[in-house]
Amino acid sequence: MNLISPTAVVAEDEAALRGELVEQLDRLWPELSIVGEAADGLEALRLLDQHRPDILFLDIEMPGATGIDVARQVAGRSHVVFVTAYDQYAIAAFDQGAVDYLLKPLNGARLFTAVTRLKARLGQAPAQLGSVLDQLGARPAPSAARAPLRWINASVGQTLRLITVDEVMFFQSDNKYTRLALKDGEALIRKPLKELIDELDPQQFWQIHRSTLVNVNAIDSVSRDFRGRMQIKLKHGTETLLVAESCAHLFRQM
Repeated sequence: MNLISPTAVVAEDEAALRGELVEQLDRLWPELSIVGEAADGLEALRLLDQHRPDILFLDIEMPGATGIDVARQVAGRSHVVFVTAYDQYAIAAFDQGAVDYLLKPLNGARLFTAVTRLKARLGQAPAQLGSVLDQLGARPAPSAARAPLRWINASVGQTLRLITVDEVMFFQSDNKYTRLALKDGEALIRKPLKELIDELDPQQFWQIHRSTLVNVNAIDSVSRDFRGRMQIKLKHGTETLLVAESCAHLFRQM
């Protein structure tokens, strides 16, 4: 193993997140050489055999071959850092001896911690991940383990429009439909709010009322009206959203 100039492969199917990870690694650990980037599991396996990297940053959910499939082929050859949106995978992997894990979206401080731990472990043999991979592979995939919803087909007048969830300021139940409030108008979908709750990223979309999911990135401010009810003002538009008292705890840290 080359301790002077360690090498790494980054396997992540989301191009933007992969680029962000490579950029942050370059800044935090300039001595680390990124010898390959993979957008799917099959490419990750090819790069693993070609470069035999010291470190493998490995997304668990990838097309072609999952991160679990790839990790089985590592067989103690590389230190593994799992990249995942789901705590249940990451914590299980970490507790069973994986070098570390990163949760999506990436956090600079958390990556710094992972880099520090990697530097300390480079002189040791990589962890054997067989037992934890057996556990993860045997689990039935719960609905929460799917990648969060990123695109929505919605009706805007007579037009069917493809909308990214980042464009949606909030979702609100509207009779048989769910209304999407956008910066430039609104759209309708037939999917009920209860299904969206299970499919959207809970870190990005908070349920603030039984009929409303709000994009936290769209919130400008939170205040109380003359009746003491908590309400949200959005960064765009004039509409305010009522927050149910049962959901008020979400904003205590804001």
